[in-house]
Parts: sequence; C-alpha cells; structure tokens
Amino acid sequence: MANEEPRYEVVKKEGDFEVRRYQPMIIAEVLVTGTLSEASNKGFRQIADFIFGNNEDPVKKQSEKIAMTAPVTMEADTSSKIAMTAPVTMEGSGGAWKMAFVMPSKFTMDTLPKPKNSNVIIKQMPAQQVAVVTFSGWVDEEKLSAQTTRLNEWMAKNGLKTSGSAQLSRYNPPWTLPFWRRNEVWMKLD
Repeated sequence: MANEEPRYEVVKKEGDFEVRRYQPMIIAEVLVTGTLSEASNKGFRQIADFIFGNNEDPVKKQSEKIAMTAPVTMEADTSSKIAMTAPVTMEGSGGAWKMAFVMPSKFTMDTLPKPKNSNVIIKQMPAQQVAVVTFSGWVDEEKLSAQTTRLNEWMAKNGLKTSGSAQLSRYNPPWTLPFWRRNEVWMKLD
C-alpha cells in the first residue's frame, strides 16, 4: 500500500544526504504541545479526524474522506518561547510543535474540504529547496537531535545555508518494524 508523496527532484545526493527541490504543496497543520511523542499522538489524532471525514466539501456541502499521504511532519514551533538544547530538541515537556500532513496533489485550496476543527489550519506551501538526511528506526528527541546535527554538519561541509528550523518527516504507519521505517530530517535552504 503506497501513499502519495509530494513531487520533488533530487539536486544533489551523497549517501544518506540529499538536496531536493519540492513543488508547491498544500498541508493541513495543527499546533500541539508536549514531548515529541505526546505531540505526535495529539497532532495525528486531530489531522486524521479531518482526513477521515470531519470536514465539509466546499461544493457538495458534505464530508469527504481524504487519502492518506506521506510524509507526516513535525517541526518545533519556534514562534513561541521554548527552551531548546539543539534546533529541534526541547528540554522537558510542554514544548510546542507543528504537525502537518501533505494533502493529495489532486486538491487545490478551493477544492480541498474545509476542516470542521478550527485547530486544523490549511496552508499553501510554496516551492522550496531542502537538505535531507534519511534514516530508519524509531525517533525520539535524542535521535532527532543526532540526525539534525549530522545534517547540519553535512550542510556546513557543502556550503549550504538554512532558512528555518529542522523538520522531522515520517513515512510509515506506526506498526512498521523499526528497520523498515523511513524517517528524514529536512532543513529549508536559502
């Protein structure tokens, strides 16, 4: 069972690292708090509720199921005041995170069903270029920090400059065995 992924082209590849150019995409995003694990659970439930039918089609005026896509992303919300030990690792619990699902490419901002939950925000993301490191296994704050450090070191070695915070992208359902899991850390490039 393959989920749709956003379209991109690989600009550079070196081992686990890539620079990718993504086309514009629409995301459904929520702001949640807690540890990475707590926030992941809270955010997933809210956005899954939206795509499973807690929405209203703008034309038919009824709910519509929206296909699941990959990846599901998590990013530390740096707009709030959060004590950080690294760009994406928070001390203690209660940190703020943005979780997003990429919407299927068949939708536009006008045709995507509207969420009934006011916490779910729909956004049009412009085309962007990102540096990426790919890895497997379960992800906790420590692993996220280690992979972010690896990506930052590779970017520095290659003269790449970031314009934002790290974003964790996960591609598999929760029941996927750790060694088959595909995870990535993305950093938007200037």
